Amino acid sequence: MIWLIGITGMLGSEIATVLKKNNIDFVGTGSEVDITNFDSLLSFTQAHSIKPSGITSSNKFTWIINCAAYTAVDKAEDEAEKAKNINEIGARNIARVARQTNSKLIHISTDYVFDGNGSTPYTEDMPTSPIGVYAVTKAEGEKAVQKEMTQYYILRTSWLYGFCGKNFVYTMTRLMNEKNEIKVVSDQRGTPTNCTTLANAILSIIMGAENAHKLFGHHAALPYGIYHISDEGETSWYEFATEIYKLGKKYKRISQDCSVNPCSTEEYPTKAKRPLYSVMSKAKIQKELGIKLPQWRDSLEKFIKDSRFEVR
Repeated sequence: MIWLIGITGMLGSEIATVLKKNNIDFVGTGSEVDITNFDSLLSFTQAHSIKPSGITSSNKFTWIINCAAYTAVDKAEDEAEKAKNINEIGARNIARVARQTNSKLIHISTDYVFDGNGSTPYTEDMPTSPIGVYAVTKAEGEKAVQKEMTQYYILRTSWLYGFCGKNFVYTMTRLMNEKNEIKVVSDQRGTPTNCTTLANAILSIIMGAENAHKLFGHHAALPYGIYHISDEGETSWYEFATEIYKLGKKYKRISQDCSVNPCSTEEYPTKAKRPLYSVMSKAKIQKELGIKLPQWRDSLEKFIKDSRFEVR
């Protein structure tokens, strides 16, 4: 049985869709279970390991997927305590529960744990150097998981977008339908990631581990540790936006002409500093899982033409 924490969010909802599609049993929770409260988490696991008759159930959790996070990067500068409670303390509490229930944990992290001063794709063994409250709390969350348990997969991802909730693709589509001209930052580089890519990778991790356990008695096919997972390639926010415009016009998600112009980070100041370069190497997870990740442009096109896409 899988416990999906953060099911109402952008990534959590997509993981739920993938699990349902593959007929995999899971329980999803949102704000009704407070991850900043260890006793609340533990009570939930205990309630789901006991049948109404009082007989211990065989359907106890064997996997926990943590998608819960404080992701408002700029707002975090003013809400440092809240960001810390969710991204660090919450992660620690979930890891403690996972260890006590002997569950394997998949914890979602971010490319923001790197400072962005590099010029070549970051590998998992490179030192982290987060800038800003959000980035620091996510990096501390990683450390908390590593300190509390050993059966974990920390998955760092980047520039995530999906069908549920706010994201860059929906924001750009809306602005392009409202304005004749927009400016987008061109000197920050990274890799957009469709939530479906990440959800499918998580499914591969779980299925690989379960099959290995059945066939070979192993507890995991993929070695525990930190992995980078995103779509392939790299781009800037400006190039990303121009592709959104092109595909939005192609699939009639954008109904008017709009000029997309580049600008520098200095021209578009934000409260929290962003990494200028946050491209991550995915060689490790592709080798270990034997998967081929899609190019970011291909993933974006699938997203925009999908019937679930909503013009907002």
